[in-house]
Amino acid sequence: MENIAVAEKANDTIEQVITPEELLNHWQGHRRLTRRVIEAFPEDKLFNYSIGGMRPFSAMAQELTNMAVAGVRGVVTDKWAPVSELGHHSGKDTANTKAGILQQWDKATAEIDEWWPKIPAGRFQEKMLAFGQWEMETYAIILYWIDNEIHHRAQGYVYLRSLGIEPPYFWER
Repeated sequence: MENIAVAEKANDTIEQVITPEELLNHWQGHRRLTRRVIEAFPEDKLFNYSIGGMRPFSAMAQELTNMAVAGVRGVVTDKWAPVSELGHHSGKDTANTKAGILQQWDKATAEIDEWWPKIPAGRFQEKMLAFGQWEMETYAIILYWIDNEIHHRAQGYVYLRSLGIEPPYFWER
């Protein structure tokens, strides 16, 4: 499909601005960058460092992993895990080493790549109730997941800088 910048035609049909593959590549670029942020943390600080009552970055990474995989599956199957299974309190597949967090991250990346092509093309414009909590079009919920990752990665950048560690350049995705 051609990419075009015009969102609507006079006959009210919507033209595509970005393909599903381009959206996935954009998201995976963010995921590659977040993975490098995880790698930048010293082992103990990944799990024990906090500023201002924020969670350790390991808990944020776990949330991002759980939300991404359950989210793409939900988009495909319309079966959604409860929100309680997404956060760091779920106890589900909780890793306690940096290597474990990275292994889960990589497994999630592979699962996203596996499930993504199964999303029907028309699904991106459909409204859904993701995780029984967020009602919006599919493309909007996917953008929310990307925004959430950027938000938590920024918290990781603050942690790294406060530890005297230069974080990866945000534009190198």
